[in-house]
Amino acid sequence: MLRTFQTHDIREVIELSGSGWTFTPLMGEHAGETYPVVVPCCWESLPEFSAYRGTGKFEREFTAEGTVRLVFKGVSHTGTVYVDGEQIGTHYNAFTPFDFIVKNLTPGTHTLTVEADNRFSEASALHIPNDYMTYGGVTRGVAVELIEDAYLEWIHVIPKKEGDQWNAKVRISVANIAEQEFRGTLTCNIETVASFAEEIRIPAGENAVIERTVRAQQVCEWTPMEPKLYQVTALLAIQSESVSQEDDQVIIDDLKDRFGFREITIVGKDILLNGKKLRIKGFCRHEDHPMYGCALPLAAMQQDLQIMKDLGANAVRTSHYPNDELFLDLCDEQGVLVWEENHARGLTEEHMRNPHFEEQAERCIAEMITAHINHPSIIIWGILNECASETEYGKSCYEKQYALIKQMDTSRPRSSASCKFFTDICLGYPEIVSYNLYPEWYVDKSSAEWIKENYDWVQEHTEGAGKPFLITEIGAGAIYGDRTPTMCKWSEEYQALALEHQLKAVFAQEGCSGVFIWQFCDVRISNEWFSNRPRTMNNKGVVDEYRRRKLSYETVKNIFTSLDTYVQ
Repeated sequence: MLRTFQTHDIREVIELSGSGWTFTPLMGEHAGETYPVVVPCCWESLPEFSAYRGTGKFEREFTAEGTVRLVFKGVSHTGTVYVDGEQIGTHYNAFTPFDFIVKNLTPGTHTLTVEADNRFSEASALHIPNDYMTYGGVTRGVAVELIEDAYLEWIHVIPKKEGDQWNAKVRISVANIAEQEFRGTLTCNIETVASFAEEIRIPAGENAVIERTVRAQQVCEWTPMEPKLYQVTALLAIQSESVSQEDDQVIIDDLKDRFGFREITIVGKDILLNGKKLRIKGFCRHEDHPMYGCALPLAAMQQDLQIMKDLGANAVRTSHYPNDELFLDLCDEQGVLVWEENHARGLTEEHMRNPHFEEQAERCIAEMITAHINHPSIIIWGILNECASETEYGKSCYEKQYALIKQMDTSRPRSSASCKFFTDICLGYPEIVSYNLYPEWYVDKSSAEWIKENYDWVQEHTEGAGKPFLITEIGAGAIYGDRTPTMCKWSEEYQALALEHQLKAVFAQEGCSGVFIWQFCDVRISNEWFSNRPRTMNNKGVVDEYRRRKLSYETVKNIFTSLDTYVQ
């Protein structure tokens, strides 16, 4: 399953997720042995491979002919793809989708092979030992699409409100992979709202982006309370060779997506959704589960959202990488606000000087925005969590990545979660200033004092003055079941008390637009990273890895549910 809705009626799509796959480790004591698996799959969920770091082969058969497009939503963290033993291409980064075109397949059954590699090396600037687990495998959905020599790559819709009138800027990418010019008709329809059609010509082997701005009639706005979604459909047609009439055309491809009429704006220190001031009550969430690794099935994603909404949350931060589009679809449908960020966490200047860093980080941004720009739930693009924003070299990297986001999408504010207290020199770039603060846990100061101290420094000494301010991480650790009247650290009692102090201070701080609690659930970390993390887990979840409630659950719920999404 790639999406929660059908994206094609005409293009034939063969879903390859599910059973029928085999996994073969290529290294270690079990090298060459074969295991049946269901994809999406993290090999760490298999009994013999809970700590396996290496390479592995995933394989299955499919039936097709002609030209096909192989679609992968995520392979961790490097994937090399073969069809019938011939290498088709390779892709780096577990958290962004990719595809490959294969031409001239003979009719019949073919073998798809994906070699995944989750090893750390100098070739990988983003996947490094870290405070979360880098899993291995085909971790998100897979499909094969049967396409013609011209096909629709993507549709992007950016809504814009001018006075009482909503407009929609529509951009559609059409690819011509033939050896001759394509001539045809592109039609676009936004259900009940607007439509257009135009003749197009695309040179051989090239892509074209068709752009139109349409006026929308009588739309319902997307809000957290009423998350109305609209379907946009593109059709690609050519003149029929069997008839002479010019108006007789054959539709050769289609593509459907969804979006919402909503607008995020910044006015002074406020974040506005459709002109109303937002109060963000959110959680940071890793894609992590003890049974599935990062390959959570749809039902597990839905359970996480149900728990967060029961806690009174209205937002989620996809720390520290782009999330599975199925999760974003659910957020769209249920009105959950999303901060989505590119893949980078805690990188020092030395890490950022890796010769692959800039290219890999910027490609992650480009793939993230290209794939996810239509999701109305995404209200903030983030980059470079806790990276070297206090250094001049780091600043040059921040500048380039912020510029790339602005080049691709001007409709959303940008930010990055910083932990560079009183030293960050990059706060002039984003529209929103964000800090990860841990008073009463890592910092021996009261929550109100530490939050105010950092907020005042931003206002008095940086280019972030006068911008919205967010707390993007705050919290305390607790081991599930550790109860003690001494209120010592790592006890559930202390976590509940610390979160109470922290959240009350956040929402009392003038100019603060809200918070993302670190974190939703306990998660596994890289074995190589931090040996003194209890249980080799990050234990700051309000629920544990099995989603069992800690004492802090009710503390957070009482505070979050007492506050509205909009600030009056």
